[in-house]
This record gives sequence, C-alpha cells and structure tokens, in this order.
Amino acid sequence: MLPQEIIRKKRDGGTLSAEEIGFFVSGITDGSVTEGQISALAMAVFFQGMELDERVALTLAMRDSGSVLDWSELDGPVVDKHSTGGVGDNTSLMLAPALAACGAFVPMISGRGLGHTGGTLDKFDSIPGYVTQPDNALFRKVTKEVGCAVIGQTADLAPADKRFYGIRDVTATVESIHLITASILSKKLAAGLEGLVLDVKSGSGAFMPTHDESVALAKSLVTVANGAGVKTSALITDMNEPLASAAGNAIEMKNAVQFLTGDVVDPRNWEITVALCAEMLLIGGIVASRAEGTEKIEEAFRSGRAAEKFSEMVAALGGPTDFIENMEDHLTLAPMVADIYAQEDGFVQAIDTREVGIAVVELGGGRIRAADPIDHSVGFDALAGLGVSVDANTPIARVYANSQEQIEKATARIRSAYRIGEKGTESKTVYDIIDQ
Repeated sequence: MLPQEIIRKKRDGGTLSAEEIGFFVSGITDGSVTEGQISALAMAVFFQGMELDERVALTLAMRDSGSVLDWSELDGPVVDKHSTGGVGDNTSLMLAPALAACGAFVPMISGRGLGHTGGTLDKFDSIPGYVTQPDNALFRKVTKEVGCAVIGQTADLAPADKRFYGIRDVTATVESIHLITASILSKKLAAGLEGLVLDVKSGSGAFMPTHDESVALAKSLVTVANGAGVKTSALITDMNEPLASAAGNAIEMKNAVQFLTGDVVDPRNWEITVALCAEMLLIGGIVASRAEGTEKIEEAFRSGRAAEKFSEMVAALGGPTDFIENMEDHLTLAPMVADIYAQEDGFVQAIDTREVGIAVVELGGGRIRAADPIDHSVGFDALAGLGVSVDANTPIARVYANSQEQIEKATARIRSAYRIGEKGTESKTVYDIIDQ
C-alpha cells in the first residue's frame, strides 16, 4: 500500500478499510509516514468524515500501536474521565483524587493543550519535580498504592496517537469529531479501563460550539467505546464561560488546590466536578444511583480525603511532599500582575471563551507549534462569570505576565471577549447525559 493512495481515497470521499487504516497507523508509529502525509489525511478526514467502522478501526489501530494495560489485580473498578477541552477546565486535578478516596482506581492518561484549550499535563508540569511521563512500572505502582495517577502518554501507550495529536494541534484539524473520537478512546482503551465518562463541552469555548455538534461527538464517543467493550457515558456541559475563575497552567493548579482545601471553590466548577464524579462512581458500580454518588463524592471533598489523595499522588510522582501546605512556595507565577476592567459598568452578558483561551496562548501559556515550550507562570485569575456585575472597582480579570507589552495585549484581548450590558445572563452547567 502507498500512504498517498490512502490519502487520495479519503480525500475523494471513499471509505477506508481496516487494513488501510492499520497500514497508515503503523506508518505513523514507525515514522515511515511523513508529517505532511499525516496532515493531509487529517484534513481529508476533517472534510470527508469517517463511517462508524472506520472510527472503530482507527481507534483500535492506535490503541494497538503500543502496550495495553491490564489492571486485573486491583480490588476496585478502574475508571477514568476525559474532557473534550475548554478554558479554565481543571476538573481532572480534583476529580482523580476524589474518586480514589471513594475506592475507585483512576489511571488517567492526559494530554497537553490543543489549540485554545489548556492541557491537564501542562498544569501538572507546573509542579516542580512531578514526573508527568513516568515509565509503566511507576505508573502502575502509584495507581495501585494511591488509587490515582495523572500522567501523559508514555512511549509505549498509544504512540501513534501521540504523534497524530501534536500534528492535529497545528494544522487546524482538531475539531473533527472522527479524529477526536479515535484520539481520546485509543488512549483510554490502552489504559485498560472498565468504565469511562466523557465531559463533552458545548459553547463558545468548546471545539464543538453548538449543542447539536456536542451531542454528535458525545454519541460518537459513547457508541465507539461501548462497542469496544468499555462501559461509557457522556455529560454535555457548558463552556460559554471559563469553568474555573482561572486560566493558565500554574494559576489553574493553584485554583485546584484551593478547591481541594475548600479555601476557594468556584460554584460552576463544583457542580460539574461533582456531577462527573457521581457518574463515574455509578458506572464503576460503587454506587447504585447518581444521587448516592453525589453524596459520596461531596463527602470526599468536604472531609479532606480528596486533598490527602492529591498530596499522596503528587509526592509519589516526584513532586514536593508539602505541595498542598506550601503551594505558594512551589508554584511560579509571572511577576507582573494587573487588573483588567471593562470599559463600561454593567453585567457580563456574554463571553467569547475561545478568545480567553487565545489570550493565554498569546501570553506564552499555550502552543503555536507542536514543539513550542510553555510558560507555566502566565495566565488569568479573577475571571468574571456570566451575570456578574462589573464596574471601576470590580475587574473582569487579572492578568499575570512578564512584560508591559503582554499586559496591554492581554487587556485588549480580554476586553474584546467580554460583552457588558444592562442585564445579567444566567449560566448553565450540565445540559444532558448520554449513556447509549
């Protein structure tokens, strides 16, 4: 087979066979398929789409491009969650340890930022010493002993997706439902899960901005995953405003620790994190209903057991043993801080959440090219949500930057992202649950 003929076939709207897909994925893995060819196929799929059988074949081929983990020795359900990406979405940081505190095992293989969205792995990279890409032996040890481990893809877990993922980020092909489905599920299936919950975002900061597109993605993910033998459901959640009041790697990590300790808890973030956790406890068989799951997970947070698990995980993966207690000493935030005010008084009526994410990227907190380094110290906090009253004394955001020029650019970007009016707007959290 020739890679260019496979590209041509998909470009012209043909249906690829499992053998053709397997051949191309093998080429991604061993390097015999070039970046240009991968980009071309990604763009062809973006415009032509894939049938269900093609999506299943792509998912399984990328899963089988490396090792597939087996957790049969564990004495509890092995579950995980994946978000399709958003701004200020740091739920994974609180969710994994909370579930571990409830008796589940969470071997979470996370990704780096894509486009305007932040990556869970980049947030953990802001912790000094934390090993985001351990070998499988350490990954297994921490998962077994602590109950959770949030890491990046190791070299032998879905390596084809790792290469594909980085190329999609810089070729404007991130938003393809078919490629998102295969990318997410290849990693999750390689992790040896028994249950999976998807957090599919909808709104101005989501890759799927409309509700219909989000539902289509959720159904694609749920159908393919259940067809592959992993019990899966999806929550459609709101991304018409940043989920947390923070956006940026170290800043979102700080926000997550404040959430875990109860010092500062953003209400929308609480609602969505609890809803996701409750669904995961249900799908893992730990509880019999979502209501029971909600009660159990809220107790894990309020008792401090989730924070204890987080601390154990950070230390076990090489981070400071006193990270939660002395977070300010370990996280580095950019030295120049400035409040950003709206140019008129009123209420926040709408937010172009994608623009907030782009503002983080422009500060250096995201990538323009796949190989770009990230400045973990920059970003925003005090982000005003929908319906909030703002005036000369109440900023719409606070920026952390390394120069006055960065502050001025960020101020212009954030002001353009916020629409202020005479009346407030109600925000939403969870729109729907899809389980088949």
